[in-house]
Amino acid sequence: MGSETASGMPAPDPKHAVRATRSAGRKMRSLLLDSASRLFKERGLSGTSISDIAAAADAFPSQITYYFRTKEALFVEAASRDMLYLARATEQAALHAHTPRDYTHALAETVTATDTVAFFAEALTLTRRRQDLAPLVERTIERLHSEGARAYAGQVERHGWRSLRAPEESSRRFWAIAIGVIVEGFAMGRGGEEMCRELLRALGEQATSTNDGSRLRLVGDRDTSSSTDGETSS
Repeated sequence: MGSETASGMPAPDPKHAVRATRSAGRKMRSLLLDSASRLFKERGLSGTSISDIAAAADAFPSQITYYFRTKEALFVEAASRDMLYLARATEQAALHAHTPRDYTHALAETVTATDTVAFFAEALTLTRRRQDLAPLVERTIERLHSEGARAYAGQVERHGWRSLRAPEESSRRFWAIAIGVIVEGFAMGRGGEEMCRELLRALGEQATSTNDGSRLRLVGDRDTSSSTDGETSS
């Protein structure tokens, strides 16, 4: 039988109490990240205070320092989390594409439809001065690359596409170009549709469908001798 308190009531289960505490902690962290993400995007890092974030999350400022230590660390974690959420949404948007062109269009349209990439780019810049925050950004980038490669490889295998590059290289190339195009686009005041067009232009075709014998030459590629099936080698 379980232990009882002096009043005859069953004593609380210590393991249950620990689980409840952890669950409450995860919920509070999530609320703080949600509020911080919204405020940082609206006002920027310097225009947002710890008190502002705490008030928006119905929390205490001390809870922010308890979970994240500093406002800068919260900024980087919020931006990194949003970036991974965007990557997941991008994969989902492209999941039902049946041609390489549709797949690339779905990717480009999704990543240029929000300001998440620009938010993450600010976190990248911040780590230049705060190297203690760099590991989180590095882990986020590696997840972008690995999960993007996994999703792309799955599509290539599912549809029998002929990829012009290895999935890992394609994923890294996509995110590098996307970040560059979107940061430049925000700096120049471009809208999402314009950035999407520029991103598609820069990416070119990433794979060849078995139902489409032709492909566009990738930006920066040099023409090489044609192979026996009519495709240029990458």
